[in-house]
Amino acid sequence: MKKLLFLLILLCSCIAYGQDLKTGISVHDPVMIKQDSTYYLFCTGMGITGWSSKDMVHWKREKNIFDKAPQWVLDELPGFDNHIWAPDISYYNGQYYLYYAVSAFGKNTSCIGLATNKTLDPDSKDYQWIDHGKIIQSHPGVDNWNAIDPNLITDKDGKPYLAFGSFWGGLKIVKLSKDRLHVDEPVTALPTIASRQGTALKENLPSVDGNPVDAGGNAIEAPFIFRKGKYFYLFASIDYCCKGPKSTYKMIVGRSKDLLGPYVDEEGKAMNRGGGSIVLAGDKNWYGLGHNAVCDFDGKDYLIFHGYDANDRGIPKLIIEQITWKKDWPVVNTPPASK
Repeated sequence: MKKLLFLLILLCSCIAYGQDLKTGISVHDPVMIKQDSTYYLFCTGMGITGWSSKDMVHWKREKNIFDKAPQWVLDELPGFDNHIWAPDISYYNGQYYLYYAVSAFGKNTSCIGLATNKTLDPDSKDYQWIDHGKIIQSHPGVDNWNAIDPNLITDKDGKPYLAFGSFWGGLKIVKLSKDRLHVDEPVTALPTIASRQGTALKENLPSVDGNPVDAGGNAIEAPFIFRKGKYFYLFASIDYCCKGPKSTYKMIVGRSKDLLGPYVDEEGKAMNRGGGSIVLAGDKNWYGLGHNAVCDFDGKDYLIFHGYDANDRGIPKLIIEQITWKKDWPVVNTPPASK
C-alpha cells in the first residue's frame, strides 16, 4: 500500500532534479535495470520517478515517465493525481517494458498498466514512452486480490507471467500473452503464491469459506521473482510500509523449482500458507526495510530496496546490497546506518 508517502519526498525529488546525489536518495519501491553502461532506477512517485547512474552510487534525477496520467487511468479512477506506484522494468524483443500500478489507497480499486520504450536514454532520438493501457484490474466486492505491485517473470520455457498483489487474498500470478501486452488466461481463479494467512487461498471472491477477508489482516505485498540455477526465488514484503518511524516492513523469501510454486521457506513451510524466511528486517538504524527488486549485473546479484531511515525522521532511502548464496539461499548483510 503505497499512498502514504511524505510531501518531503516530493520536495526532495524536485530539488534533486538534474543533480548528482549519492546512494541514500529518497525513493520508494525501487527497481533497476542496466542499459549499456548506465543504471536506470524507477520508483513510486508523480508520473513514476526516474534516476540514472554510472556506478550505482551517484544518482541523477531524470524526468518523470508521465507528465500527466493516461486518460484510461482517469476514466477508471476519476480524480487520480498521477501518483503512480511500484513500477517494474524488463527488456524483451528490442523494447523496455515498464509495468506500473494505479489505485485508490486502502481499496482494491486498482489497475496495472504498461508502457514501453525502445531506449531508456532520455537524450536518444528514439526515447518515447508508449502507453498500452490496462493489463489487469481488481474491483472492490468482487475480487479478493489487489492489482498492484507488478513483477514480470518468465518460466523455463520463456512464457511470460505477471506476479502481483497486496493484502486481501495475498500474492497472485497470471499468465500473459506472448507479446506481454495482455492477460492470457481467465482471472476467475488466480493461484495464490504467498499469503500471511494460514491456508492457501485461490478464490477471487470477497470471502473465503463464507468468512470476509480483512485486507488489513494479510500484510504481504511486492512480489519479486528471481530465477537462479534450478530455483525460482519469490521475494515479498510483509507487515507495514509507509508509516515513517512506525514502519515495520521486512522482506521474506521462498523458493520453488516451478514458477507457479509452491514456494517454500528454509524450514519447508509453503509461502501460500504463511511461510517465508526473513531476508532483512528493521533495526536501530532502519525502522523497516522492504519492497525489493533483485538484479544480476555483470555476474553479481544485488538486492535493491528502500529503508525507513531511523537517523533521518523515517524518510525512505535507496539501499543496494550484494547477495551471496549459501546452500542455494540468499544471504544479505544488514545495511549500515545512512551517512
